[in-house]
Amino acid sequence: ETRKPSKINGLRHLANAYQKIEEGEFSMCGIAGFFNPSADYTKEKNYRNHILEMMNQVQKHRGPDDEGTFLSPQCGLAHVRLNIIDLVTGHQPMRRVRGDHSCVIAYNGEIYNAPELKAELISEGEQFLTSGDTEVILAGFMRCGPSFIKKLNGIFAIALWDESCQTLHLFRDRLGVKPLFYTKKDETTIFSSEIKGLFAYPDIVPELDRNSLNEIFALGPAKTYGKGVFKNILEVLPGEHISISHTSFKRQFYWKLSSCLHADSPSDTIEKTRWLLTDSIKKQMLSDVPICTFLSGGIDSSLVTAVCAGHLAKSGEKLNTFSFDFTENKTYFKSNTFQPSQDRPFAEQMAELYETNHHFLECSSQDQLDYLYKAVDARDLPCMADVESSMLYFCSLVKQFNSVVLTGECADEIFGGYPWFHKKSSFETNMFPWSPSMQPRQALLDDDFIHELNMEEYALNAYEQTIRETPVLPDDSPEEKRRREIAYLNIRWFMATLLDRMDRAGMYSGLEARVPFADYRIVEYIFNIPWDIKCPDGIVKGLLRHAGEGILPKEILWRRKSPYPKTYDPHYEALLADQLKEVLASPNAPIRTFLDKKKVLRFLDTPSDYGKPWYGQLMAGPQMLAYMLQVNYWMEKWKHPLPSGCS
Repeated sequence: ETRKPSKINGLRHLANAYQKIEEGEFSMCGIAGFFNPSADYTKEKNYRNHILEMMNQVQKHRGPDDEGTFLSPQCGLAHVRLNIIDLVTGHQPMRRVRGDHSCVIAYNGEIYNAPELKAELISEGEQFLTSGDTEVILAGFMRCGPSFIKKLNGIFAIALWDESCQTLHLFRDRLGVKPLFYTKKDETTIFSSEIKGLFAYPDIVPELDRNSLNEIFALGPAKTYGKGVFKNILEVLPGEHISISHTSFKRQFYWKLSSCLHADSPSDTIEKTRWLLTDSIKKQMLSDVPICTFLSGGIDSSLVTAVCAGHLAKSGEKLNTFSFDFTENKTYFKSNTFQPSQDRPFAEQMAELYETNHHFLECSSQDQLDYLYKAVDARDLPCMADVESSMLYFCSLVKQFNSVVLTGECADEIFGGYPWFHKKSSFETNMFPWSPSMQPRQALLDDDFIHELNMEEYALNAYEQTIRETPVLPDDSPEEKRRREIAYLNIRWFMATLLDRMDRAGMYSGLEARVPFADYRIVEYIFNIPWDIKCPDGIVKGLLRHAGEGILPKEILWRRKSPYPKTYDPHYEALLADQLKEVLASPNAPIRTFLDKKKVLRFLDTPSDYGKPWYGQLMAGPQMLAYMLQVNYWMEKWKHPLPSGCS
């Protein structure tokens, strides 16, 4: 231990640097740790504990209320915590002993059916010292083994050290709501809720390779599931269980989405959908602190709000609700295919009807610009430009009122709400339907760089891999098979990107976001419903609208979809243009390597096309400028060395 002071000081310096970047930002739980079957960490106990503390420190924003570490000869676990459930006795890492069997857990998430599981375990003879869900997972695992994870309904990333078997288990929830990354260094496996936690471990440094650049420029802001974009950084997949011991490193899935015949009648389907949705919302209201909802006035957030408000009203409580917009949008808003109307009148109607404590929040152009870079800090990657930076900003405001929010995220991916579920071109083009052409992505890039990356081939390979994985039935017609493919692509890619956005945006500011539509029971059921029931008579999200009858007023239930808002203020685009010009003028700006200056200046002189996004529905001309600024900041932040051939 006396031989380690220089390393320890270096770790402290790294943590201080991270703390400076994220000063004042707090959020829910984060986990981290390492495992080496051949190590004996007790020989350098102080040094290894310092590493765990530093891994905690760089993720402190995920849990400011408590922190803890655990160290054994081969395994170290770290945990930071925001108090949501079991405010007094929920300290982690948590150790449990039964006879000669002992296990330790570090866990991030919420188990919505924990009360039922706890009652079941008590009936089988288990006793509990805490009131939270952490001990339920631990007790269930020790009684039933890894198969107990299949019983969990919730969002989670779990690291569980089985001391008796000397095996580390990593689990991630079925749809990947909670993040979990890992990497390997010789015999050591290092894991963390966020990528930055991995880089707090000695000698794990951020590196790029050609695949990294393709992830950013050919797929971004999406990323290939299982990859962390940085070289050698991997991600535990949704529904995956990784077990690591002295003799093996095993990856297996405890859950995968599957196809099956749908036997329910249309009326029964509507009734079951209504029950699944309301049950999921009520389960996800589980909290020892007050909850709130995002309320745009659209069908998705309105359904969540109606159920929550109605449930709270029974005990005389009022629900806090929040809607978002941008300053000057009343002046500059332009109705288009994707955003036919503004949301405020509908949000006002819902707030009045359900007597919620409603708050209208606005984001200025300058705030959007400033938060572009904080969004990269939160995600550790370039992300959804101002679509993400504004959400990050809004979450920081909501946190002043509540620590838990329920949102309407994921309904469009599950119920077929996006235009590409319905457009003929989506059935005829073999490419991601939200990003069907590579040309808009290459509008600012240097031609030699485009040629070196071979972006089209990289994106096509990623797309085709997912198509091969799509669960289909032998009797599916070509059209139904394609519908399954589009639905599966959305769940694996587009929905995953939005879930990442929601987790990091909330977590960065101390706000736990819950997504009732992403309940795996809903996803399993809706995925297998025939299209003529899911969208009867071509009505977008028709099944969901019918399921919402009796819950929402008709003018809300049947209004045309309007997505997350964005600014139409030309001042915002002018700010972006000025910043990108400054970047181009800087000889040391990393992004200069990839951009064609003439293309950029020509692009800046051309009026932006708000109607033809290059990713999803919202990311058009201004968002391309914002994304390039994020990429430049990201590379400067991590001091990325360029891969050979890209200099």
